[in-house]
Amino acid sequence: MTKYDAIVIGAGHNGLISATYLAKAGKRVLVLDGRATAGGCASTKAFSSGFHVSDCAQWLHQFDNNIIKELNLEMHGLRLGQPKRTLALQATGDHLVINGDSVKGGEISPADKKAFKHYKSQMRVFAKLMLKLYRKRAPKMVEANRGDQVTLLSLGLGLKMMGRKNMQDMMRLVLINIYDVMNEHFDHEGLKAAIALDAITGTNMGPRSPNTVFTYIHRMVGEALGNQGVTQVMGGMGSLGGALLSTAKTQGVEVRLDSNVSKIVKTDDRVTGVALASGEVIEATVVVSSADPTTTYRDLLGYRHIEAGQARRVEQYRTRSGTGKLHIALSALPHFDGVAPEDLSQRLVIAPSMDAMETGLNPMKYHELTTQHVFDISIPTLEDPTLAPAGQHLLTALVHYVPYALKTSWEGAREELLESLISQLEAYAPGIRALIVASEVRVPEDFETSHGVTGGNWHHGELSIDQALMMRPFPGSTQYKGSVEGLYLCGAGSHPGGSLMGLAGKNAAQEILKQGVLK
Repeated sequence: MTKYDAIVIGAGHNGLISATYLAKAGKRVLVLDGRATAGGCASTKAFSSGFHVSDCAQWLHQFDNNIIKELNLEMHGLRLGQPKRTLALQATGDHLVINGDSVKGGEISPADKKAFKHYKSQMRVFAKLMLKLYRKRAPKMVEANRGDQVTLLSLGLGLKMMGRKNMQDMMRLVLINIYDVMNEHFDHEGLKAAIALDAITGTNMGPRSPNTVFTYIHRMVGEALGNQGVTQVMGGMGSLGGALLSTAKTQGVEVRLDSNVSKIVKTDDRVTGVALASGEVIEATVVVSSADPTTTYRDLLGYRHIEAGQARRVEQYRTRSGTGKLHIALSALPHFDGVAPEDLSQRLVIAPSMDAMETGLNPMKYHELTTQHVFDISIPTLEDPTLAPAGQHLLTALVHYVPYALKTSWEGAREELLESLISQLEAYAPGIRALIVASEVRVPEDFETSHGVTGGNWHHGELSIDQALMMRPFPGSTQYKGSVEGLYLCGAGSHPGGSLMGLAGKNAAQEILKQGVLK
């Protein structure tokens, strides 16, 4: 029987990155995935005749540029579009344009322009400090070894170097909500809502929810990693998965798709391999799971193989998402009031106010549909016409405040939600309904089914202070090491979290190699 140094469960971006770094170090690595294509949430699917849509992740804005260079992803076919400006659409048609540190339009005041520049500068300082933690394993506060102590000292020095005012502000702000911070800094309701959107994307939270300043800083780490705004992957998000698959194979990684792992095998007191749905058992020195922590422990390893306290932590781990997606195939380019045709290729945001966002959130708390959603819109075919038939276009939108579960089933509610979303969109893009060739809405439950993410959460678990950094995903399974010998985690449920960043996969591989468990 063939025995591998490492078996990686899941050919998502973190799984492939982890496998590639292990292979570059000379290890024999096998990647297994039950899906027919690689990439995980970095995926593209055929949508109506001739249309191809990024069906899960929409933008690339946090991917580590060092990983792109170290894995030669551009040589393997990765092509990125131009960084986008954000157009925060206003009901008046006089829209806000956010570009880096500047904001204009929408009758924005000189005071808010100046405050925005200062705000972004301060958040960038915080994000750079956070990146110190993100590029390595998060240190333990108790029983820290020498490496953890060095990291903590470096973090303390970084805090001190920020200056007293920034240090005090970071300690104050990181535990509160983005609603209060926005009201503290700005007057313009549209600007406050556009910033708050970046704090709640992919979460189950509203602007008033605790931890939303932390999630905003998490997103800002993308700028510290070298990304200047959101970009689209040319050819669809699946091209990122394809490039990662290609570079992994070049390094000697064996990848088996359509190979569903049914069980992580534990022999005596350690993990020794995996069993496939076909019945095949494959042995390895370590098993590295890029699946979310709930799937890893509850479904693959099984609670009977871990301590009761650890099983309880898995059950209490918060995973539900409140974000869905809207896909629309269009016979022609739509018209948005107040937006020039050439600007339709930018990021278009519909978030009228933070209070409106909270109003949209409230029904979701009770597993009900809302009629007030927040949209993060892309028309990718303007920059990449290959995604649709000639002269036709594709609109895709992240839609916030879509519940994971309803009091009633989704069967009857899905069409009601789709109709509501199109009606809300039509208020900003009159006539768009007449251009629709095909449309669909995907709810968090759909992502759970299609991409295997518990709760439909592409962060693989809520990003909050008690589920982040040295606590991610939960005590007993931090620093990429599972609670059973021989098991490691490398997915978005491990430090530093999700959003197509790649650092969890890279850090996990480096940690495995550093521990010397693979001879």
